[in-house]
Amino acid sequence: MKAVQYRTVGAAPEVVALPDPEPGPGQVLIKVTAAGACHSDIGLMSLPAERFRFPLPMTLGHEGAGTVAALGDGVTGFAEGDAVALYAPWGCGSCPQCARGSENYCPHSARLGIHPPGVGAPGAMAEYLLVDDARHLIPLGDLDPVRTVSFTDAALTPYHAIKRSLPRLAPGSTAVVIGAGGLGHVAIQLLRTLSSARVIALDVTEEKLELAREVGAHDVVLSNQDAARRIRELTGGLGAEAVFDFVGARATAETSAQAVAIQGEIAMVGIAGGTLPVGIGAVPYGASAVAPYWGTLPELFEVLELARSGAVDIHVETFGIDEAPLAYERLHAGKINGRAVILPHG
Repeated sequence: MKAVQYRTVGAAPEVVALPDPEPGPGQVLIKVTAAGACHSDIGLMSLPAERFRFPLPMTLGHEGAGTVAALGDGVTGFAEGDAVALYAPWGCGSCPQCARGSENYCPHSARLGIHPPGVGAPGAMAEYLLVDDARHLIPLGDLDPVRTVSFTDAALTPYHAIKRSLPRLAPGSTAVVIGAGGLGHVAIQLLRTLSSARVIALDVTEEKLELAREVGAHDVVLSNQDAARRIRELTGGLGAEAVFDFVGARATAETSAQAVAIQGEIAMVGIAGGTLPVGIGAVPYGASAVAPYWGTLPELFEVLELARSGAVDIHVETFGIDEAPLAYERLHAGKINGRAVILPHG
């Protein structure tokens, strides 16, 4: 089979030929219809050798959707040909967090060497994907796998961050979305669907700000040194009850701290290496900051229902598997408007 692999630290991903995998007991083999390319893949491939902790070569792709190709011994609940989506933040499966469906917060996965597909384990950017356990598959039903595949991260991650902040987002409140790209343009839709908050979107390009307007942002602001002041102006000097930073750089963290309201909350979702000091004088009184990670299994069911209802849509650009390195080049250059999706079988 063809697969897209990160093979050498510092090098570009490559399309390679690998043996077709076969499912062992309890495993499920998926014929991959679509796999999402994510900025976190680029973050992973940008790590220097001393910080890269995964074995190479590694097949990329933590967003995956396809059909069941084969079932290992003992697997129940699915049949060959079933359309499925992948829940990728795998945990141990036996601790209280995993029992609640919060495998994204499993405290034992790192110690046990359990990694998400595409982030340590072989990923979905291949013609076939071997899934460790059927509990990590969600029935897709009649949903389009190409338009839905990125809901497994690009919708699930902002949904998880926004859901915890919903009590703050009453009528008259303001939510700020920093970064209107793959996750941010979905966050805007989620905020418009789930809350009554006024939504202000920030990005560094007019193209991304136009996308933010198209998907429902009430106001858009260029993300620069003047952004926090503009947010204060738009909120009558009060700031935003919730700020969702989908970039996570030093500059956007500073904007978040300056733009959040008293007793507001900052969610640092992006992975660009920025940090946020919290303390008296560093942020407004009573403000808090969280670093949410991915989302839970029950929440993935919920975001797929939002997809089914048509309340949320992800803008996608598709590429054949041989074009995957080009997709990553364009993603790194900020030239993907929404989400890049790889189609391993054309």
